[in-house]
Amino acid sequence: MTDEALRRVLRVYEQRMAEEALLAESLTPSERTARRDEFLLSIGEEVANLLRDLAVGLGAQTIVELGTAYGYSTLFLADAARRTGGKVFTYEHVPDKQAYARKQLTEAGLAGVVEWRLGDALELLRDQPGPIDLVLIDLWKDLYVPCFERVYPLLAPNGVIVADNMFIPESGRAAAAAYRAAVRAKPDMEAVLLPIGQGIDISCRVTTR
Repeated sequence: MTDEALRRVLRVYEQRMAEEALLAESLTPSERTARRDEFLLSIGEEVANLLRDLAVGLGAQTIVELGTAYGYSTLFLADAARRTGGKVFTYEHVPDKQAYARKQLTEAGLAGVVEWRLGDALELLRDQPGPIDLVLIDLWKDLYVPCFERVYPLLAPNGVIVADNMFIPESGRAAAAAYRAAVRAKPDMEAVLLPIGQGIDISCRVTTR
């Protein structure tokens, strides 16, 4: 894998996002909602870079991504796994989205550090190996709490969970609040809510007080 290969794939994503932004402006709100699954809807470069830095800083060996979508965040997590000698387990329930992501990660030379899991995340997580060093939760909002409860017992000491979409979309704010409450109910979890991207919650399983 070369850094140029990664940059080339990143440009593909950036071009797609620019084209989709123009398309979205031409659609009515109801049309955008109806076609939501066609859009990349990435976490954004700021959050993606933060995820990569967190993974590298943790020396993460096991990274879990709940919600591959079209693979934008997977690209950054896989780059981190390449640097740490780790692996990304990424979960998606839409075959076409996973296929697109696999193609891009292959083009970037990063497919070898990714294990692709297709289907119901809650069911597939029953077989997830631990300990998990870093988790990204970015799927349907009603799954945030049950997915958290699945990964929490597998979280490594000082393991980190990043949950996206805490502020945007507004329709998901109640579910996001329920997620934050569930995290903060665990006595060994410390968390902070950050106003970057669409709003992210970062929590850590602390080992000492």
